[in-house]
Amino acid sequence: MDRPTGSQGKIPPRRAKQGQIISVASGKGGVGKTFMSITLASAFAQAGQRTLLVDGDLGLANVDVQLGIAPETDLAAVIAGWIELEDAVINVDGGAGQGGFDVLPGRSGSGALAELSSEEVARLAAGLSALALQYDKVVLDLGAGIEANCMRLARASDRAMMVITDDPSSMTDGYAFIKVLRGYAPDVEQGIIINQANTRAMGQQTYEAIARACKQFLGFRPPLAGIVMRDEKVREAIRSQRTLISTDPSAQPVQDAIAIAQTLIGAPPGEDLHC
Repeated sequence: MDRPTGSQGKIPPRRAKQGQIISVASGKGGVGKTFMSITLASAFAQAGQRTLLVDGDLGLANVDVQLGIAPETDLAAVIAGWIELEDAVINVDGGAGQGGFDVLPGRSGSGALAELSSEEVARLAAGLSALALQYDKVVLDLGAGIEANCMRLARASDRAMMVITDDPSSMTDGYAFIKVLRGYAPDVEQGIIINQANTRAMGQQTYEAIARACKQFLGFRPPLAGIVMRDEKVREAIRSQRTLISTDPSAQPVQDAIAIAQTLIGAPPGEDLHC
C-alpha cells in the first residue's frame, strides 16, 4: 500500500527461542540509518520473518515520522511506568506475521529519553531481550554517535550493522563506533553497510578503507553486509512519509536492502556475512 497503516495491536505469541536483535547504528546523523532500519524491517517481514522495529534513538526519535504513523503511546510512557513495554507496540500494515511488522516507537521531536539513567537503559535493554521471544528479528534503530546510552543498547544486540557513507566524517565517526563497541561488547557481531554509494566500486573502496583501519588497529575486519546505491527516490519517500519498499519495490536501494536482509536471515551470529 502507498502509506503504512499503524494501530495498537497484539504481538505474536511467545516462543522458546529469542529472535535475533540487530541494531542499526551510525557514527553521525544524515547517513540514512533510519531509512535502512525501516527498509530492513520491511524486507524481513516480506521474507516471512516476524519482525519488530524499535526506535532506539533516545535523543531524537523519528521512525514514526518516516513511517507516517501517529502512535497513541511510546517508549516514554513505558519508562514513566504508565504502560508495559509490549503495550506500546504498534502493528504496521497488519503487524508481524500478517504481512507487516510491529513498531515500538520513541517520542519524535523530543529529547525526553536522552537523559535516562544507566539503570533505566539497562531495564529497557532487558525488556527488549524479553520481547524478542515473540519475534524472529528485532531491528533496533540506534541514535547516532557513541553516547553511553546508545552503546548500552547496542550491547544488547546480537549483531550491530554500522551504516557508513563515503563522507570522511561518516567514515571517521563510524570507525569510532566500531572501536568503542568492540571494547565495550566484543561478543556483539559487527558488520558494515555502505550507504548512498555512487557506484559499486566506490562503495567497495569505502568499505575497504574502514576494514583496513579496523584490521590494523583493532585486530579484526568487520564483514561487509552490503552496498546500497544512492537514489533520489529515497529522499522522496522520506518526504512523503512512505516506505520506498511499498511504493517502488524495484528501486535499487530497496533491492540492495532486501539482499542485506536475506544475508542476515541466512547468517546466524558467529558466522561471517557474505555479499
